[in-house]
Amino acid sequence: MTTHTLEESVAKSPPGTAASSARRRPGRIRRAGLPYLLLLPALVLELLVHLLPMVIGIVMSFKELTQFYIRDWGTAPWSGLGNYRLSVDFHAPVGAALLHSFLVTVGFTLLSVALCWLIGTAAALFLQDTFRGRGLLRALFLVPYALPVYAAVITWVFMFQHDNGLVNHVLHDQLHIGAEPAFWLIGDNSFYALLTVSVWKGWPFAFLVVTAGLQNIPGELYEAAALDGAGLWQRIRRITLPSLRPVNQVLVLVLFLWTFNDFNTPYVLFGRSAPEAADLVSVHIYQASFVTWNFGTGSAMSVLLLLFLLVVTGGYLLATSRERRTSDV
Repeated sequence: MTTHTLEESVAKSPPGTAASSARRRPGRIRRAGLPYLLLLPALVLELLVHLLPMVIGIVMSFKELTQFYIRDWGTAPWSGLGNYRLSVDFHAPVGAALLHSFLVTVGFTLLSVALCWLIGTAAALFLQDTFRGRGLLRALFLVPYALPVYAAVITWVFMFQHDNGLVNHVLHDQLHIGAEPAFWLIGDNSFYALLTVSVWKGWPFAFLVVTAGLQNIPGELYEAAALDGAGLWQRIRRITLPSLRPVNQVLVLVLFLWTFNDFNTPYVLFGRSAPEAADLVSVHIYQASFVTWNFGTGSAMSVLLLLFLLVVTGGYLLATSRERRTSDV
């Protein structure tokens, strides 16, 4: 049988036969491969922007990379796990400082995430009902989230000034709180200043996400609960919060990762050297790398931070998935 006759027989073959399946297979392959082809530019960009620098950072963490090798870091001698041992030796100055920074970051992150979620949820519940001026309030609530980080934080820098700042003017001069104006950008008060700015910037995002989640709750549930005599708090506890559980699970995780890795806020607020009370891990790693010029140790700290966040994220996702399966059963 010639090639031409074979093609005609395949074309005339009835549906469901082997010849008909062979004819449809190339089209199926092309359709199945199209999504991967469309994802290829994003995957290449992800490789260049994130994965490749991550691999380079991991390699640098095993090198004794100081300012003497900065022009040609490939010639820096290998130190093995020396940078990691130095970072986790909590009895030595480097390890003790990193542990202190880690504990400060954990406390700061937990407080910031909790306050952002609480304020954002309360604001979303307040604006759930329709009333005059609700659209204007929503727009005003989103202003801190829409502002550029530098413009937002630098405004707080001026407000926290000791002599002519707005915060001391209101607290000390008008409300007469404290015997003297407080120093907000140095000392122990720097932690509260950083927490205030972080919550001010972060709660509008929580408000936006919770507001979107509230749109998926049927109004009939609230009407039925009101007819049964349920009060406001009972409706929130029995209807709103359980319905928002999937949204809150994602929201808390995103807020945790953003806050724990936040570098822009403390850097703009305090400069290159943050006070000890507000020494977050992100700024501490920056100082270890670009101030002391010990890029090997700074890279090791970054890898340890990455591993910690991966473990926390994996554990959180595992716990929430188990809780979701249990609730479904």
